[in-house]
Amino acid sequence: MMKRRTFLTAAAAAAALPAPALAFSLDPIYRPQNVGIKADMAPGQILILSRAHFLYYVETPGQARRYGVGLGTAGQAISGTYDVGGKKKWPTWRPTNAMIERNPSAYGKFIDNDYVQPGGPGNPLGARALYLYRNGRYTFNAIHGTTAPRSIGRSVSNGCVRMINDHVIDLYERVPAGTKVTVL
Repeated sequence: MMKRRTFLTAAAAAAALPAPALAFSLDPIYRPQNVGIKADMAPGQILILSRAHFLYYVETPGQARRYGVGLGTAGQAISGTYDVGGKKKWPTWRPTNAMIERNPSAYGKFIDNDYVQPGGPGNPLGARALYLYRNGRYTFNAIHGTTAPRSIGRSVSNGCVRMINDHVIDLYERVPAGTKVTVL
């Protein structure tokens, strides 16, 4: 049987603990949904509207699948035309040298070594990656999942296009390598 003193001590200790983190709630506007799009947009391409933080995958004339995304911060945002040059499930990751130089405190474990973070739930690229190429060369940018779901709808990345993991898995299954990507 528990003594009153033990109960009160345990209750006081529990009350002193921080409250559990609330589950992340994504604004409904950024959830995947089928939407109308200009009928002259060719099916099978991706269009990213940076200011709106939306990615559109054109499925048929006049119809697209829309996803909310997080994008590059000022000075790191991408624009132009790319191709999906490769795809990977649970990709590995290493920050670029420029990222390490800009923020050595965040990327300390990558300084002066060749360490590559293995794929998995804690990897910043998340569950899937669609690598962006231009003129046959990898641009060091990708459309990928994220471990920071609160970044969706914001411009905070180092240039990549971030998506909720479940959403990038959905897109990954729809998009073949070679898909045209236009970032406006």
